Amino acid sequence: MELIDLTHTFAIPMPLYPGDDQPEIKPTATLSADGHINSYLKSGLHVGTHIDAPLHFIGDGKKISEMPVHQFFGRGRLVDARGELTIHEGLLDKIDLKANDIVLVMTGMSKDYKTPKYFKNYPEVTEDFAQKLVDKGISMLGLDTCSPDKEPYDIHKMLLGNNILIIENLTNLDALVGAEFSVIALPLKLDAEASLARVIAGVEN
Repeated sequence: MELIDLTHTFAIPMPLYPGDDQPEIKPTATLSADGHINSYLKSGLHVGTHIDAPLHFIGDGKKISEMPVHQFFGRGRLVDARGELTIHEGLLDKIDLKANDIVLVMTGMSKDYKTPKYFKNYPEVTEDFAQKLVDKGISMLGLDTCSPDKEPYDIHKMLLGNNILIIENLTNLDALVGAEFSVIALPLKLDAEASLARVIAGVEN
């Protein structure tokens, strides 16, 4: 099995969704002064590659720490949405979806990750696309964009309200074209509505 890293490197400065604060990584100890290196991290939870849990938009929704661990592992399904103005149901016509699958949407936007365009001109998920994912009972939807939608974030609410986690800011999805793969998307076990995550695909040889 070949392992493909689908995670953007967390490095300062970070590309930011409009309104988010820039994270900080500060040294608190150095080899020359202290004999070891320590660092301090200050960051919002919706920066870089991360996973949204239901509490992000659902008042009584689960925190990321409350999600069952099996939900972070699953069979991957790739949706090729390159060149599409929206991420619509028709893109799922030839994809065999099953309960607990992890659906990854490739728009090609990851190439613009460090530009302002990335946070402005991304294709949005349509309601019929999201409804099909709900009907099939998938575990997670991941995208190589900063969000599945824009305000008032109805797609966020629809998916998270059905306990479908959302992975944002993926990369390297082109490596999965035509492949059978599984996904491991591990967040920190935070008592919060989201978490930074390391997302990896295991491609069958």
